[in-house]
Amino acid sequence: MTASPRQPDGRKTIVLVADDYALAPGVDDAIRTLIAAGKLSGTGCMTLFPEWPEAAERLKAMPESQEVAIGLHLTLTDFPPLSGAGPFGAGRMPALSRLIRASYTDGIDVPSLEGELDAQLQAFVSAMGRMPDYIDGHQHVHFLPQVRHWLSTRRAHLVSSGTPWLRGGPSTALAEGWAVKVKVAIVGLLARGFEAEMTAAGFAVKGPLAGFYDWNAPRTFAMAMAALSAKAPEGAVVMCHPGMPDDLLKFRDRLVAARAVEFEALKHFDGWRIARADRGKGALA
Repeated sequence: MTASPRQPDGRKTIVLVADDYALAPGVDDAIRTLIAAGKLSGTGCMTLFPEWPEAAERLKAMPESQEVAIGLHLTLTDFPPLSGAGPFGAGRMPALSRLIRASYTDGIDVPSLEGELDAQLQAFVSAMGRMPDYIDGHQHVHFLPQVRHWLSTRRAHLVSSGTPWLRGGPSTALAEGWAVKVKVAIVGLLARGFEAEMTAAGFAVKGPLAGFYDWNAPRTFAMAMAALSAKAPEGAVVMCHPGMPDDLLKFRDRLVAARAVEFEALKHFDGWRIARADRGKGALA
C-alpha cells in the first residue's frame, strides 16, 4: 500500500483491521456495525468455526463490505481444527506457548499443520467466492517458520484473484508502557525476518503493526488510540478486537470485557483517516 498523504486537518491515514470475525455473534455484529459506519479498513475472518458460512453471507450482503479488505485470520491455537488435525495431529490445537516451543524444536506435525491451513483457506474461498484480501494470524501465528513456509509454497495458488497482502511485525515505539512494550518486543522476535522473507516470496507486507495495549485494563484503550494517532506513521496497520459479550464468546475466549469497550470507543473515535479498499480488491487507499 502506498501511504496516503497527511490529511488537511492533520490526521494520518491508517489501516484499521478488526480481528476475529466469526468468533461469536457479538463479535460479528460489532464488526459489521463498524464497517457500515466507515470505521474499519478491514476484518480478519476465523473460518474454522461452524458459524463461519452464515457469518460470511451476512458480511457479503453488506454494500459496505466492498469498501473494506476481508482477510483470513489463520488460527492454530486453542480450538478444534477444522480439518480434524492441527499442529500436533488430531485433537484440540495447543496453547500458544506450547505451539511456539514446538515450532523451534521440530515438534510440529508439518503435514497436519499445512492441511489445517489449507482447510481454513478453502473455507474462506468457499464462503466468499474469492481469495482473501490479506492474511494474518490469530495470536500472530503467521510469523512462525512453518506458516511462513506454507505461505511461500501457496503463493501461486493465492494469486488467482490478486496476491493477498500480509500483516507485518510490530514496533515497540508505538506501544505505551513497559509491560506492553515487552509483549510487543516478544512478538517482534517472532516476526524477525518475516518481511524480508515474504517480500522475497512475492508478497506485499504492510506495517508496522500497532494496537497493543493492556487488555486487563480495557479503559486504557481510548487513551492508547489517542496516543497512537499522534505517533503512528502513515499506513500503519492497527489491530483491534471489538465485540459485544455473548455466551459463545465467553465460552470460546477470555477477551470479553475489553471487546465491548473497544467497540464503544471505535464508534466515536475520529483521530485518524481510515484507509478503505477499492471495491473489495483489498487495495487500501
